[in-house]
Amino acid sequence: MSDFESTLKDIKTMGVVLEQFEKIPHDVVPHEWAEIKEYSFSETKIPAKYKELMGIAIAATIKCPYCLYFHTKAAKMNGATDEEIAETAFLARFTTGWSDMIHAAGIDLEEFKKQIDQVEAYLTKK
Repeated sequence: MSDFESTLKDIKTMGVVLEQFEKIPHDVVPHEWAEIKEYSFSETKIPAKYKELMGIAIAATIKCPYCLYFHTKAAKMNGATDEEIAETAFLARFTTGWSDMIHAAGIDLEEFKKQIDQVEAYLTKK
């Protein structure tokens, strides 16, 4: 049995082999599946719910309906509430919106870093 075939057998433990694994180059499937298993289906330093909420934010930002659907389902399976998902969507827009405004205003990055460091120092002392 080839690495590809044994990987498909392992993927089937989800109940179905997603078409995406058939459509990408077969030689990369074992590696890609190993990363998915490690970072999507296993415990890592970041709790699963938070990883999936980050996935929602990224998917919303890159406007990927596939990723948004997957990460929303996975977030709910890992205990995320509708309110947490809504807040994540807001935060994605909030961050990208401020990024747009800061870039358009021509804010100097080094000056911005100095100001943020001042905020950190001030708030840390409180």
